[in-house]
Amino acid sequence: MAIARVATRAAVGVNAPRVWVEAHLSNGLPAFNLVGLPEASVKEARERVRSALINAGFEFPQRRITINLAPADLPKQGGRYDLPIAIGILAASGQIPATALAQHEFIGELALSGEVRECSGVLPVIVAARQQQLTLVMPQGNRSEAELVAYPQVLLAQQLQHIAAYLHGQETLPTIHDNTHWQSPIPTPDTTKRCLSDVIGQFQAKQALEIAAAGGHNLLMLGPPGTGKTMLASRILSLLPPLDYEEALEVAAIHSVAGMPMDSTQFYQRPFRAPHHTSSAISLVGGGSIPRPGEISLAHLGVLFLDEVAEFPRRVLDCLREPMETGEVVISRAAAKLTFACRFQLIAAMNPSPCGDVGADSRATPEQVRRYLSRLSGPFIDRFDLTIEVPKLPAGTLTAQAGEGETSAVIAARVEAARAVQLSRAGVLNSQLSSKALRQAGFSIQDLVFLEQSVTRLGLSVRSFHRLQRVARTIADLQQSPHVERRHIAQALSYRAMDRLLTSLRAQ
Repeated sequence: MAIARVATRAAVGVNAPRVWVEAHLSNGLPAFNLVGLPEASVKEARERVRSALINAGFEFPQRRITINLAPADLPKQGGRYDLPIAIGILAASGQIPATALAQHEFIGELALSGEVRECSGVLPVIVAARQQQLTLVMPQGNRSEAELVAYPQVLLAQQLQHIAAYLHGQETLPTIHDNTHWQSPIPTPDTTKRCLSDVIGQFQAKQALEIAAAGGHNLLMLGPPGTGKTMLASRILSLLPPLDYEEALEVAAIHSVAGMPMDSTQFYQRPFRAPHHTSSAISLVGGGSIPRPGEISLAHLGVLFLDEVAEFPRRVLDCLREPMETGEVVISRAAAKLTFACRFQLIAAMNPSPCGDVGADSRATPEQVRRYLSRLSGPFIDRFDLTIEVPKLPAGTLTAQAGEGETSAVIAARVEAARAVQLSRAGVLNSQLSSKALRQAGFSIQDLVFLEQSVTRLGLSVRSFHRLQRVARTIADLQQSPHVERRHIAQALSYRAMDRLLTSLRAQ
């Protein structure tokens, strides 16, 4: 019977469901039909596969060819189906043994010459093949992603002829452990690292950055231009511990689906995304006709830095509110409903007024400042655990011969110790503590009454009450205190620069 079945994988978000490519050759006028809900890029595989088979030295059957991509209700897109379609035609026409296809999966795009080209979103396919203990034949160009998973049953192919010879048992395909002559060298890691000691002054901002890194808190920095807000934000990665293997694989899968395969030398580094303020809601949250992860998903388990956050459109910023609470974003389309993880830490920076200054140096009226700050909605500001002021440096600070401050390595050691305490106590960082867990976090009734009175006096929300508790708990962990004391709560209340600014504007 002139029929063959080849296994491959589709791309549905960060998942890779199995797809069967069924090839059938029948009598009749020569034709090549693709069924099974293929998109335009998949339909074009007919011409690529035809030319690839002929130029690779195989016979293209002059018969009626029907290719079915099952399941039929799953949309298919991309060039990843070229290789399994070609293998199916070769097996159905008897040019390769169909029995050799068992326990194998194939993925890859074909050039007109028969070369197997790399394709995006391969990492979830490798993970799925590892879970099923199947042999995966994939392009040589995706070797770096195979190295991240380190699955020994991944075979790398560069030409269609190599795959046919392998299925005939005439030669072997290289794996990720083989040192074949066409493999590209692994780039050397970049050992340069930005250190927090490079930032002159701004001791309160550095302390707030340490607290944010230790507890995973969201941080908003207010200050005139040139005071070091962006420089401070770029140093937070040097304070955060590296990802573990499962977390790194989760982050790499999202980048692979977005067409951004990660460098193996930066596999354990937390992502740092800094989109421009002209970014659209889709680029931040994700979406499109073929849903792709946005910046918040690319920053999963890392940092999303929004510089000049007040210049972002308000509706774009409000799109971040729900993902910041749930840790995931759901993109609904007519064809599918996809979920992307986005547990990120938000660091934002902005000027306190349209002219950059407030007070005596400001050229803006209180009404203009209020209008400028109203670009950020109240619920969005409420999602920041810490809002700090980054003021101009006093005269003489730049030329003073003061000793260097603490290095990032010293602060990172304290951050790691505080995180270890949090994980051993509750299993999560303080920023993710539930209201029930906060009642068992070492607060006395008298201190909670003091905090509630302070929140009421400042006109803050219930969410702010819980966020202040989480920040105070982190401060206590950094100071290795098992109980949260009044001084820790007072320090947490001092990191409310935005509330103080809004209160002063209301008084004018």
